[in-house]
Amino acid sequence: MEFQTTAQEACYKRIEPWMHHLFGGSVVLFDDEPLFVINFGSAVASTRVIPWEENDALITTRSYVVTDINVTQELSYYLLRENNGIRFGRFALDSENDIVFEHSLVGSTCDQIELKYSVTTVVKLADNYDDEIVARWGGKRALDRWSSW
Repeated sequence: MEFQTTAQEACYKRIEPWMHHLFGGSVVLFDDEPLFVINFGSAVASTRVIPWEENDALITTRSYVVTDINVTQELSYYLLRENNGIRFGRFALDSENDIVFEHSLVGSTCDQIELKYSVTTVVKLADNYDDEIVARWGGKRALDRWSSW
């Protein structure tokens, strides 16, 4: 695996054993990039370590909540209002208008407890919201879309 910076490499090597400890056999690693994937219920979350600034890294956990959805004004307002009450992370729309939920941590200051809460919050919120959003506005839960490939 190639890293873009030494800070990215150090962060990845520090959190890799934490991810195994926290999520056991459900964590999937990749040989070619600093990425971890876990699933919970109908949600799948990816945790990436990416370079940030000159001497740090970000640990960003993202889960696709609903894909193939028509984004309406009502849905957009709903997501914004929900963001207001969420303590860790946020809903967003990616470049294809898929609904994602993500949270980032500063790599150099992250500890195992922060990582646990960040990853579990993202995957649990995605799992909790996907059914409601699909029922009200359509689209596909991310897991359903990927399992049909």
